[in-house]
Amino acid sequence: MPSVRDIRRRIRSVENTGKVTNAMSLIAASKMRRAQNAVLQGRPYSEKIQDVIAHLAAQPSDDASASQPLLQVRPVERIAVLVISPDRGLCGGMHANLNRRVGQFMLDQGVPVQVVAVGRKGRDFMVRSGSDLRAVFTDLGETPSLFDTVVISDMLVDLYAESEADEVYVAYTRFNSTLSQTPVVERLLPITPSELTGAERVGYIYEPDSLVVLQRILPRFIEMQVYHALLESIASEQSARMVAMRNATDNAKQLGEDLTLVMNKLRQESITNELLDLVGGMAVLEK
Repeated sequence: MPSVRDIRRRIRSVENTGKVTNAMSLIAASKMRRAQNAVLQGRPYSEKIQDVIAHLAAQPSDDASASQPLLQVRPVERIAVLVISPDRGLCGGMHANLNRRVGQFMLDQGVPVQVVAVGRKGRDFMVRSGSDLRAVFTDLGETPSLFDTVVISDMLVDLYAESEADEVYVAYTRFNSTLSQTPVVERLLPITPSELTGAERVGYIYEPDSLVVLQRILPRFIEMQVYHALLESIASEQSARMVAMRNATDNAKQLGEDLTLVMNKLRQESITNELLDLVGGMAVLEK
């Protein structure tokens, strides 16, 4: 059985760990608020650009899908997946949930899958699983700009435009709330305007020609979708880390209380034994 000194040492260690996890929880909470604001501010732009593309593609006089490579649907012989994951751990089950979702998605395809990984955790999983890694991007930071992701979106567009991939998907963890994040896999290419919001026919007049506008806005749409998925992933990461560190702090506090109770019981037993020895000695002397 451990001594009182050993338990007291364990209590100090648990208390120090609790202080660290509490500090990490507070830091993650601050970062989560910034990341959440970035996600909420980006959603209106993402929704509006979907409306514009849907309106452009719905023009009655234009055959948009025939003239725009990013709208053309072709037989699927190979696909590409952009996997967005954090660079660091301590996020609870976020990594495992995303990896499980992506792994199942890849198994269900039945065609070769090439992967573009963003983040060390996703990269490590793909290396362990023996996936075809086309590119890896790490250290994008906690507050990336749209320009930081342009090289990623350009690579995805090139893969599709050059027929190296017949479909392009993005896998990330969607931010729902502080306590809820969902791993999702969404198709980026080809773009299907009928699946976007606002696909009804409208009587807008475009200058220059609507097909020219559509040609220029489609790559911007992919850039925004990739950037927004990265923001969602960052907000989910900070939320998951805050919850995980808060739970760790609570567990450390509970463990400290349990150890203190054990230590007090040992001390009580020690004092009781000493009293019994003292009483026993006095009884012997009286005889």
